[in-house]
Formats: sequence, C-alpha cells, structure tokens
Amino acid sequence: MSELAAATDLTKGFLSLVERDKANTSVGSLVRVCDALGVAIGSLFEPAHTNFVPKAARPRINFGGEGVEEYLLTPDGEARLQMIESIIGPDGGSGPEQYSLRGEAELVHVIAGRLDLTVAGETVRMKAGDSLTFSPRDRHAWLNPSARRAAHVIWAVTPSSL
Repeated sequence: MSELAAATDLTKGFLSLVERDKANTSVGSLVRVCDALGVAIGSLFEPAHTNFVPKAARPRINFGGEGVEEYLLTPDGEARLQMIESIIGPDGGSGPEQYSLRGEAELVHVIAGRLDLTVAGETVRMKAGDSLTFSPRDRHAWLNPSARRAAHVIWAVTPSSL
C-alpha cells in the first residue's frame, strides 16, 4: 500500500478507503493507480471472460471403449482442466486393456448407475453420488457392471490430456 501511495501521490488512507469501497476515486486518480499497477484502465470495465459451453454445442468425443457416449464439457483449447460426461451403456466400459494418461489428478463422479473402476490393480465399486480421485498416470480401466442400466459419469483431468 505504501509503494502504491508513493507511486500515485495518493495517501495510504485514501487508497484503503477506495479498496474497502468507502470512497470514490476521480478518473485522474484511477488512471494513476492503473498506471502504477500496470493495468489497462479499460480492463476494469470489461465483462469477465468465461468459456460458456451450452449443452447443445458441446462436442461429442470418442476416447474409445465399448458402449460409451462421451461429451467434452470444457471449451476447446482449455489446457488447465478437462471435463468429460460419459453415458456408459449396460456392460460398457473402457475395454479389457488398462491405460494411463499424462496428468496430475483425475476425478470420477458417478451421477447415476454404477461403475467399477480399477486403478493400479485395485477395483472400487462405485454407485450414484460416489467420487474417486486418483493419479491418471496409474494404469486404470472401468466398466458399468449393470446388464440393464446405463451409468452417467463425470470425469475431470488436470491438466487437460487433449
């Protein structure tokens, strides 16, 4: 606060009041603060940048497997996080071969149905409402054990593997 006050010729008390929304600033003072912080004044008035993906526009993807319908929920080009929605038909799954992904963390959340997830040789039986976080680098495979009902699952991988 002291450095900003010195760089803008404004008092620390005034800057504190502005920070706490207890005082208004003039355009001139606002320009000086923005210059001192290296922020373009116009950026203060831009709407927040979001990457809205409407349901109708989400791309269908195919990571492989059997009896699986998958959709990418994160925007194309998003490198920090990848979210996938999977509808896994009865007896559907990733296939007999286990796989691994580059990444730091993977989370699977079962919205409806059941999922058997095998990670590093250990199988976890999951049901609606269950979540599991693991290293995507560990070899894993998954299967909907139901012969009659589809499973609805959300996957998150960070960073994105696409």
